[in-house]
Amino acid sequence: MLQTSLKADLDAGPLDMPGLVELLAQCSTRPRYAYMILDLIAKVAGPNGSAGPLVIHDGSAIPIREWLCDALAPMGSGYPRRMALAARVREEMADAGILPADPQEAAREIDSEVRARVRASGKTNVSRAVSDLVRAGMLHRHYQGYCVDHHNRGGQRQAVYTLSPIVRKLLQAGRSLPAVKLPQQGALAFG
Repeated sequence: MLQTSLKADLDAGPLDMPGLVELLAQCSTRPRYAYMILDLIAKVAGPNGSAGPLVIHDGSAIPIREWLCDALAPMGSGYPRRMALAARVREEMADAGILPADPQEAAREIDSEVRARVRASGKTNVSRAVSDLVRAGMLHRHYQGYCVDHHNRGGQRQAVYTLSPIVRKLLQAGRSLPAVKLPQQGALAFG
């Protein structure tokens, strides 16, 4: 018996990987993209299945939505729309007179601007896919940050995604996490 969400039918039996894929196909208009998002979240999630609000990448902490956008950006680099965007950016920079004369410097500037535009539109795509995953019962989303934890964004809060227990079991099976040494009471960190 097929489930339409992880919470929908108690008689459906345990969910396995093919069932997860089938559930994604029913709950998302872009099931492959949603699965990639789910898999990336599972890769960075801690032992409790929670990922975010920040992900450490190349020694710097960035919000998880931006990290997901950056992780998926290379997939569209060969598409005609991405190449057209790069050509449009080159033309806009040349018209504005801000295109560097050095071809290598110009390529870096164009690439940087294209990345910024792709990230801006990609955050919307990530949010849409995460909403599909939340509706399917595979993820729980809340916001954490400046003031307090909250279920709504705003107030300098960033998204935190928590995998449902069954999805965490399916996607993190066999994954060993490094032991984290927690500070002891009275221990001071000296530089």
